Amino acid sequence: MKKVIIVGGGPAGLMAAIAAATKGADVILLEKKQRVGEKLRITGKGRCNITSSMEGEQLMAGYPGNPRFLYSALHEFSNRDLIQYLASRGMETKVERGGRVFPASDRAEDVVEILEDHGRQLGVRVISASKVMKISCQRGQVSGVVTEQGYLKGDSVIIATGGLSYPGTGSTGDGYQWALETGHRLVEMRPGLVPLVTSEKWAHALQGLSLKNVTATAYDAHKKKITSYFGEMLFTSFGVSGPIILSLSRDIGEQLTGAGQTIALHIDLKPALSLEQLEKRIQRDLDKFHRKDVKNSLFELLPRRLVPVIIGLSGLNPDEKSNNITREERRALTRSIKNMHLTITGTRSIAEAIVTAGGVHVQDVNPRTMESKLIKGLYFAGEILDVDGYTGGFNLQAAFSTGYIAGENAAMG
Repeated sequence: MKKVIIVGGGPAGLMAAIAAATKGADVILLEKKQRVGEKLRITGKGRCNITSSMEGEQLMAGYPGNPRFLYSALHEFSNRDLIQYLASRGMETKVERGGRVFPASDRAEDVVEILEDHGRQLGVRVISASKVMKISCQRGQVSGVVTEQGYLKGDSVIIATGGLSYPGTGSTGDGYQWALETGHRLVEMRPGLVPLVTSEKWAHALQGLSLKNVTATAYDAHKKKITSYFGEMLFTSFGVSGPIILSLSRDIGEQLTGAGQTIALHIDLKPALSLEQLEKRIQRDLDKFHRKDVKNSLFELLPRRLVPVIIGLSGLNPDEKSNNITREERRALTRSIKNMHLTITGTRSIAEAIVTAGGVHVQDVNPRTMESKLIKGLYFAGEILDVDGYTGGFNLQAAFSTGYIAGENAAMG
């Protein structure tokens, strides 16, 4: 019986343990926190966006970071396989906007419990509050791990320690150091999905305001379009966040490489309307509330807190009567609504990122097995790899898929 040691009790580690135990291995899972699945419990604001319902090229387009490396893993354990697996353990799922798949219960805790219970039934031994100090290797082959409690011998070791985001959940980058010590290359780690910092004080004053069905487009210093997303965003005390901002952040972060650099972010608050259609809509509202000040005439069109900001950006006098607004002032309002400008000065820290971009170089790992090409019996799974996706369940799916094939192959290899 193969003895498989898994370091890290996140989604990749838990799935690796189940896959290895199913293949008959003697599995020990080491978790340095008091319980497994800490980061999994808080994903999706505690609802857990398990995966995406997208298929084929649409699914692969969700991985800006080394999608080709994931082909084998996603084929071997696909999003359909994951949903079917959870269904077999009694969990119903539902699909929401953008193909996001959630537990029908809206409880991330339920996902953790399923993985924990199944592992327990298969005989997986979980040792919590156990910090690994070193990966032991002899003559190019893994031999076990050294923990604070002592040495553990193993035929295979799977490193599934996550990245650098949300360090309070245990993702403090330990695995990167072990990768380096065993001769593997690292791609510089940076925030993958992270809120953005803006210079505009009015944006900070809108903290807590959520905007739905808007389009955000980022432009570099040469006014060249970087990327664009449609959906929901949120104003914060330091700038902006929310699903479309997080998706933008990866590409924006790559551009913000030097001190003093900025990125222009343009928000179209009414992407479903053309300039002409929006101007006519504004005229209707101004006519409807012709006796009111303009500051009290746009609440049916825009969120109440956003109205004074748009009026200010348009250069209008908020106390001007609606029936006195000129054609040019109306057009200024239209332009501000269709193209609200923000200046991005940076990203929040990697500790606040949902996922880490960068990590163990994929050229040092066999994509069909997740085994190291340098150390026999050593495997990598999940966020520690230089693989990352956009929001929408892509990152959890990558963790489950790479964990699954790492576990299977560690048990058989």
